[in-house]
Amino acid sequence: MSLEIVILAAGQGTRMRSSLPKILHKLGDRPLLEHVYALASRLRPDKISVIYGHGGEKVLRTLEHLNVVWVEQREQLGTGHAVMQVADDIDEARTVLILYGDVPLLGQVTVEKLIPLAQADQLGLLTVNLPDPYGYGRVVRDGSGRVIKIVEEKDATEDERKIREVNTGILAIKGKHLKTWLGRLENNNAQREYYLTDVIAMAVVDGVRVETVQPRDPDEVLGVNDREQLAYLERVFQRKLAQDLMRNGVTLRDPSRFDLRGQIESVGRDVEIDINVVLEGRVKIGDNVRIGANCVIKNSEIGNGVEILPNCVIEGAVIGESSRIGPFARIRPETRIESHVHVGNFVEVKKSVIADGSKVNHLSYIGDTIIGRDVNVGAGTITCNYDGANKHQTIIEDGAFIGSDTQLVAPVRIGRNATIGAGATITRDAPENALTLSRAKQVTVEGWQRPTKKRS
Repeated sequence: MSLEIVILAAGQGTRMRSSLPKILHKLGDRPLLEHVYALASRLRPDKISVIYGHGGEKVLRTLEHLNVVWVEQREQLGTGHAVMQVADDIDEARTVLILYGDVPLLGQVTVEKLIPLAQADQLGLLTVNLPDPYGYGRVVRDGSGRVIKIVEEKDATEDERKIREVNTGILAIKGKHLKTWLGRLENNNAQREYYLTDVIAMAVVDGVRVETVQPRDPDEVLGVNDREQLAYLERVFQRKLAQDLMRNGVTLRDPSRFDLRGQIESVGRDVEIDINVVLEGRVKIGDNVRIGANCVIKNSEIGNGVEILPNCVIEGAVIGESSRIGPFARIRPETRIESHVHVGNFVEVKKSVIADGSKVNHLSYIGDTIIGRDVNVGAGTITCNYDGANKHQTIIEDGAFIGSDTQLVAPVRIGRNATIGAGATITRDAPENALTLSRAKQVTVEGWQRPTKKRS
């Protein structure tokens, strides 16, 4: 079946109370419109057109990577008027699917049931039964159950407002019918707008049957009009992602307090994730990984058997197998931590390599550094990598022992099995297998007394 898709995305979204166009507000990691585009792309249509309006330049700049035909609706005069903007370019032989840029959770299975209903003598309409249909257009049927029209909330009679079946606005229709009916739309209604839903009554008059399908879950067709609705759909979206993870063997201590704002490219067995963990970008997680509460992991790879203790931030890093990170550690981009490494509390690592078996356990900053195997870095160690203009590298070779409260002023190399005494400031290379100190002589002054305040 030849298919083209029209996405209506011109609404202002005044109830969002935002300078950002509504369709650019994010669900998960992507703008609302991009979720709809992703669904449309999976259907492999011949063409996707997006009708945009408010915030046009910002929309085009943000979503210029989408493979669509952008069509501007300069005046927002209703959904029918929006589709009129592409009427001349619609192929009469194709099926046209109408979607909405602020309805991000529509399922592919639902749409694939709808599309075949568009035939020469019928059209397909997606409806849903809601316990509270306020604000939605009602689906009016005759005594035999056939759809005869859609009536909007403001134009409905008291009896029509009692109807629970509502129009989602999502429909599949042959291009020939759509072009004909668009030319007959009028705006004689309370809003003085051209309603796309009026084509339903036209279809009935012309003897074209209106066949309906409903989604498996009503949340699929919920739109976003304000921030409360956006927050609700965010939790619906995250719940689905959490369910998918749990089906793949991941233990989530509380699925309602988990956020995936990106893509888990792979996940191993027996992974445990505590509350308030946020995964962003592209993340890989190996087997037997444990992630503590309140961690943020972005664009990183977590190896087998890794334990990430609470309150850690890991971005753009690789964590090798059986390593332990945290609590309260920050691992910054371009960091590679190899196997059986310990990075402890209040340690920051940036653009560095820490080789197998090494430990940086307390209150340290490691930047632009290569640390070899089985190195022990004492508490309060700082690699002084920035001279105010340029970054320089520190190299700590295998087996070195760095005493607490040490400053390593880069560029500098600490030799194999070297020992650096606590409190040292190292500005020159330290030889291997030797103790290097930088410490003033300790002096005790006998008979010294503390000053005392004089009485007035």
